[in-house]
Amino acid sequence: MLLYRVSTIGWLLAIMGFHTASAQMGQSLPPYQPARAEVLAAYKEATRLDSLAQHCIFKSNIKANWQPDNKSFWYRNSLPGNAAEYWLVDARTGVKTKLTDTSTLVTTKDNGFISGGIKSRWERQPASDSLSPNKQWIASIQAGNIFLRPAQGVEAIQLSFNGDTTHPYGQIQWSPDSKHLVVFHIFPVAEKPVYYVLSSVDSSSRGILQSHEYAQPGDPFTAYEMFTINIADKKLVKVNTEQYDFLDYPWIHWRTSDNNFFSFEKADRGHQHFRIIEVNANTGSTRNLIEEQTKTFIYESRIFTWYTAKTNEVIWSSEKDGYNHLYLVDAVNGGVKNAITIGGWVVRKVDSIDETKRTIWFQASGMNPGEDPYNIHYYRIGFDGKHLVALTPANASHLCSFAPDRQYFIDNYSRPDFPAITELRRTSDGKLIAELERADISAYLNLGIRLPEVFVAKGRDGITDIWGIVCRPPHFDSTRKYPVIENIYAGPQDAFVPKRFMNYGEMQSMAALGFMVVQCDGMGTANRSKAFHDVCWKNLADAGLPDRIAWIKALAERYPYVDTSRVGLYGTSAGGQNSAGALLFHPEFYKAAVSACGCHDNRIDKQWWNEQWMGYPIGPHYAEQSNITNAAKLQGALLLIVGEADTNVPPESTLRFAGALIKAGKVFDLLVIPGMGHSDGGPYGRLKKRDFFVKHLLNVDPPDRNIGELP
Repeated sequence: MLLYRVSTIGWLLAIMGFHTASAQMGQSLPPYQPARAEVLAAYKEATRLDSLAQHCIFKSNIKANWQPDNKSFWYRNSLPGNAAEYWLVDARTGVKTKLTDTSTLVTTKDNGFISGGIKSRWERQPASDSLSPNKQWIASIQAGNIFLRPAQGVEAIQLSFNGDTTHPYGQIQWSPDSKHLVVFHIFPVAEKPVYYVLSSVDSSSRGILQSHEYAQPGDPFTAYEMFTINIADKKLVKVNTEQYDFLDYPWIHWRTSDNNFFSFEKADRGHQHFRIIEVNANTGSTRNLIEEQTKTFIYESRIFTWYTAKTNEVIWSSEKDGYNHLYLVDAVNGGVKNAITIGGWVVRKVDSIDETKRTIWFQASGMNPGEDPYNIHYYRIGFDGKHLVALTPANASHLCSFAPDRQYFIDNYSRPDFPAITELRRTSDGKLIAELERADISAYLNLGIRLPEVFVAKGRDGITDIWGIVCRPPHFDSTRKYPVIENIYAGPQDAFVPKRFMNYGEMQSMAALGFMVVQCDGMGTANRSKAFHDVCWKNLADAGLPDRIAWIKALAERYPYVDTSRVGLYGTSAGGQNSAGALLFHPEFYKAAVSACGCHDNRIDKQWWNEQWMGYPIGPHYAEQSNITNAAKLQGALLLIVGEADTNVPPESTLRFAGALIKAGKVFDLLVIPGMGHSDGGPYGRLKKRDFFVKHLLNVDPPDRNIGELP
């Protein structure tokens, strides 16, 4: 034991010495400062790689065409020189046979993960047909009121009397036994328009004014007042619940075998209160089957619910215990019967549900210790939370497709630094039957492109792991310090660092100009714990920037050739807000930013997105975190890019920010692209982005294309 301790201490001292030496070496390394001729050559090399790298990765995935017996399938491999090969696979043994005659092959539809009819709760839409399920009655709306008549008759009975064309009844939903109707008295709210001008339409010598409906934070919603109608007595009964005035009207779920009761889901405005409410269709009385409240936010668009066909149960997802998990709910007595999944990991998606076998097929991340917690893995589990089966063991992010009868599946897995492997596995236990293909990246590597590195370091708290990737220049010199460009998008709706093998893209292309190009997911983004995500709450200006700064500093400590005195960043949309905000709120670290179509003030952007993260009602924190309000804080070099026809984030968001910068006497660059919508600027914007960083981080004038320095 003593020897072990001495060895361990010696090892720790050696590591500490390494980091000290690395830090000292990093301080002593000269900066990478290329001559202009070298930069021009780098542009040409980047252009060459942009072209050649697009079609030099082969066998990275397959599409299985299952044959009618579900015991075999064929697939096609694309090969260099536009060639192809075809293989027939016996799924029972994994034996592959190369095909020379493909004329008799049966082509099937995409055999992805069978969804079993599952849809997100926000994708479900009620039928608009007012004919009752037993085809005996027809409900209709006339002059804003609801009428009922026999399907074989002509005389209609008026059931409501306080509707009109401005506040009509509507959204009729029948019970399965045709004994009840659910209807809504509707109080419509028209969304206000936003405007933009198309300045360069060839058919007109004038600018053309355009507008579209666009709800912004704080704007009112259409409201729905719920009623039931008992067909036996034709009476209209008001349901004992408040108006449904957020996220449109609800979809009704009738209790199995007893259509006197139905339930609906209600998320309150402010995103802090969610309920599954049961209604007695005869009396209008209500009770909560499930109620969840939080001090931060509930991410409603990721709530999964599945109402069983026979057993009066609901499968429901919630982050109430700190991670997104599945629960089995008693739809008669209310409350959770049992947790289906549990632990410090995240259910990412439910793929299918087998109610007969009481089994759930799902995707999750974070369950496997020692690997990237964002990696997608596939699992199966019982309704009772028992018999968990892991189907995809490899340390990578997986994408699976199943045979039509689900006896076999194709597992394609990779990492940003690990080319794809495709395997055939048995569904019952996940057993490997055969490896089908390994991606061929030899031509890709022969171009001199470096694969990205997956890098992990601690965030602002010194505890939480922050995961990201690093792209290096193809021919970088480790005895020089290279400036850093961060690709940023901190939208809380997801996480954004690639987890599967990266084909050549903008990050590698920009690295070829002489930059270390990086990307990481800071706190406030999704797919980790609730606490990790909650950092964004009423705090979008944070953008995880303290974590990103700590991560880049750790990268420089590990690699002395990373220059933290020359750090820039770029982003689009929410990333445009983030990149500009970095120069306002962290100018001590970030020196240059390119911001495309940014949401620079969350009061100007779309209602549903911004209220989800910034909350409701609209408080002073909206203004306090606005780039526009804080424009006078700008330091460093800034390029703003916006398309004049952006219908996602109004162009005025960028132009108001520009106006505030002008009023504050700040110097910046502005590129407005005629006719372009929500974009990073397209090819021209991306060209200007490269030139901007070359000028401000490498201190070299970019190519003068007007005199032909670069085609």
